[in-house]
Order: sequence, then structure tokens, then C-alpha cells
Amino acid sequence: MKQNPFKDLVLDPEELEINDAIESGKVKAVPLSAREKRRLKQIAEYTLNKTRNINIRLSERTLLRLKAKAIEEGIPYQTLAGSIIHKYTSI
Repeated sequence: MKQNPFKDLVLDPEELEINDAIESGKVKAVPLSAREKRRLKQIAEYTLNKTRNINIRLSERTLLRLKAKAIEEGIPYQTLAGSIIHKYTSI
């Protein structure tokens, strides 16, 4: 049996207000136009595209620091590097 991942979820006041509005029927879904659906589909496809390999030159010191941070986070250093680049480019 699956556990409920939201069992211990605590909502802040704004989230509670939104949840109450949805549950009471005050908020209704707005149908998307065909153009908006196409736009969102393109965004999803672009986001989900296969990842690409890159080569990058780093100083030994930078690489060691990256690997140390990855160990602290409990993730592979290449995953951490990709995450950092993704965050930077998503700003």
C-alpha cells in the first residue's frame, strides 16, 4: 500500500486560502485556447528533450570543491553541476 506523501503537509496561510477557494468551488478551471495549448506543449517538449553531454574545463580546485559540495548534498557531482547550470539559466 502506498503512503500518502502529503500526510504531514503543512500549508501556509496563502496556500490554505487557495485550497479553500478550490474546495468551495470559488475557483473554476479556465479552458485553454488552442494556441496556448500548443505553446505549453512546445515548452514541455523542449524541457523534456534528451539531455546532451558537454565538455567543460575547470580548474582542479574548482572540480574538487564541486565534488565536495556534491558529497555534502548526497548527489553525483555531474548532477550538481547540471543543476547549478539549470538554475543559472532559468533566472
